Amino acid sequence: MISVSNISLRYGKRVLFEDVNLKFTHGNCYGIIGANGAGKSTFLKILSGEIDPTGGQVSITPGERMAVLKQNHYEFDEFPVIETVLMGHKDLYTVMKEKDAIYAKADFSDADGLRAGELESKFAEMDGWDAESNAATLLSNLNISEEHHYKLVKELDGKQKVRVLLAQALFGNPDILLLDEPTNDLDLETISWLENFLADYQNTAIVVSHDRHFLDTVCTHVVDVDFSKMNIYTGNYTFWYESSQLALKQRSDQNKKLEDKVKELQDFISRFSANASKSKQATSRKKALDKINLDDIKPSSRKYPAILFNNMSREAGDQILEVTNLSKKQGSETLFSNISFTVNKGDKIAILSKNSLASTALYKILSGEDTDFSGSFKWGVTINAAYLPGDNHSYFDGKKLNLVDWLREYSTGEKDEQFIRGFLGKMLFSGEEVLKNCSVLSGGEKMRCMFSRLMLQQGNVLLFDEPTNHLDLESITALNNGMTDFKGSILFTTSDHTLAQTVANRIIELTPKGNLDKLMEFDDYISSETVKMQREALIGA
Repeated sequence: MISVSNISLRYGKRVLFEDVNLKFTHGNCYGIIGANGAGKSTFLKILSGEIDPTGGQVSITPGERMAVLKQNHYEFDEFPVIETVLMGHKDLYTVMKEKDAIYAKADFSDADGLRAGELESKFAEMDGWDAESNAATLLSNLNISEEHHYKLVKELDGKQKVRVLLAQALFGNPDILLLDEPTNDLDLETISWLENFLADYQNTAIVVSHDRHFLDTVCTHVVDVDFSKMNIYTGNYTFWYESSQLALKQRSDQNKKLEDKVKELQDFISRFSANASKSKQATSRKKALDKINLDDIKPSSRKYPAILFNNMSREAGDQILEVTNLSKKQGSETLFSNISFTVNKGDKIAILSKNSLASTALYKILSGEDTDFSGSFKWGVTINAAYLPGDNHSYFDGKKLNLVDWLREYSTGEKDEQFIRGFLGKMLFSGEEVLKNCSVLSGGEKMRCMFSRLMLQQGNVLLFDEPTNHLDLESITALNNGMTDFKGSILFTTSDHTLAQTVANRIIELTPKGNLDKLMEFDDYISSETVKMQREALIGA
């Protein structure tokens, strides 16, 4: 168990949280949520001892081992991959290194023999003889193939390094596991493996994530950072979100009788408990939900941006987009070839690919940014396509404009400041904030600016390349609602499972040897044995 007593953290006059008292117990997974800048990652650093709080203390049950997902991707560059994973169990790794050093001595003494015997005993108790094979299994489960296991970490690409560090944190069944954004740079297959791993995890896990499906699948509790306080709520993210929204609605409805409010909350808990059956932890979660005190449900102070796309310049006609035998190479690598499909009116298509460069290349071609390809595509004459790129650095780097002037550059019609401020206000930029220099914005702020720009374009077809990048949960939820409500067609690529499942009615998967095209929901697509066989046949053709 790990607990915090009267934890406070202040930076000058700014209070992140104050007088926090929480207990994290075995058999539970806690998802820490809060607006960007609320202190979620900072709290994990306090738990791990990386930084000291302003006040209070952290207590861990004696003898329990903590593992932390490292954020420095260069820390282990000079070590072999397999050894880096073994380092995750510090005590075991220390015994291994000392044992190896003794056996390597040229003048092996009796004292060395006694010490080696002690180390061998400890090594066996810690399951040391299976350590390397267990580490290799973890790496393989995280899609790091055996050919990479004995390379130096610096020889891997950035996404592979993330997986090695994740394997390091998971190695050796730690008693307490701290994971900060563990799904970043993982493909959907690997995220699914991690979800199953954590759903079966019997110890204490504490995670920070912006992935709603991940939080819903693995979390038994939510820790909400709000009002400079931290509170634990039973249930997953969706339960917390829907109950907090219900409580907010009730608080604003002053005329509603108390008994009606209580009944509404009770009915909500009952419905949600019944829907817990999809989780591996359903039984324990349902029991916990049944015991919820109605007083525990409180409104949130979160603000949700208004990401709205239905103000289209014109309604799209029946001819949307036709793609014929489209192929793209990058150097000697074929990203995709012979891609053909027709977009129909109202289609919302999730574009999938094992290689993220392939989907990005498709959007650049369709948006006119890239002309180096073979094959063809044709937009309908009524189409106004609006594109949100995955990498937006070129829109901000080197510019010395405030947000009003930055956004004004993308308005082809109205240039009035109040008109421009209105679009920024929808994305929660208000007052003096709109006078900030666009070059100093955070990643999340830049994305919100890009959505303001997109809404100005009034597109009737939307192209989205990883639109949830850098967004907080509130912005992701608003985006999800906006995409669901949009009356036009969308082509989008996302690592957000919930977004793909709730928006897409069609899936197109790009491969170096053609494409799969299925009119079905995302969950049905990834679980379909027929699709799996067709994919294997296509790639193996």
